[in-house]
Formats: sequence, C-alpha cells, structure tokens
Amino acid sequence: MKIYIAAPLFNEAERVFNESVDAIVRECGHETYLPQRDGGCVADLPELIGGIPKRRYLFDLDCEHMEWCDAVLFLSDGRVPDEGACFELGWCCAKGKRCIGYRTDVRSFIDGHDNVMLEGAVEKVLRTPDELRAYLKEL
Repeated sequence: MKIYIAAPLFNEAERVFNESVDAIVRECGHETYLPQRDGGCVADLPELIGGIPKRRYLFDLDCEHMEWCDAVLFLSDGRVPDEGACFELGWCCAKGKRCIGYRTDVRSFIDGHDNVMLEGAVEKVLRTPDELRAYLKEL
C-alpha cells in the first residue's frame, strides 16, 4: 500500500519523530511519501525550483502525492494538530482514501477527544509503535 505521512515538520524533534514513524510503515511493507524527505522543508529550499516559487512547488508536489497514495497516516501530536496535516487529512478523506490517525500525545481538545471533524475523518487512532505496527501489518 502507498501511504502518505501527514505531519508537522518544522523542528528537529518533529522531523526525527516523522522519520521513526516512516521507518515503521516501511518495515510493515508499505511504500511511503514523507514530505520532509521527498519534497523538502520550505525553509531549506531555494526561492525558485525549476522556475516555480518554492511554496507553489511544494503544494503541487504534495497534492500529486495525495492523489498517488492509497492511505494517509495523520500524525496529530501537539497541543493542536498541524494545519497542513489537517488539510492533507481532509483532502484524502474527501477522495475516499483510507485515513489512519497516530497520536502519542496525551493532550486533547476536550475530554480526551480531538475536534470532531478530525476524529470523524480517521478510521482508527493508534497510540503506540506496537499498535501502529500491528495495524499496518493487517492492511
């Protein structure tokens, strides 16, 4: 299965965490698109890529891979989920792709829950690396 990993990627801790999740997904036999690796981080790229402004280039590349994937793995750690990852989850949900959540953070929006639109989009929220492995091996 081709899995798009939707996650924040704006600091070293986030990028390291994303890479560890990517390794688990690949270990389970799936192909991945990890935006930080396969597209790059906006702050690290030149202003123009092939004559296209870097922000447009990254948007188009990520949208292309949201079309390519069979499923999205939405990483939602943090006080609030990342805006870009929320967009990616919504896009994939609207396209009828499998949407899986992964959250190791104990903070929640209200009473142990996230926003109803995020919870409603995912088929399951996994909480540990072992849960993630077990679920992905069954896909």
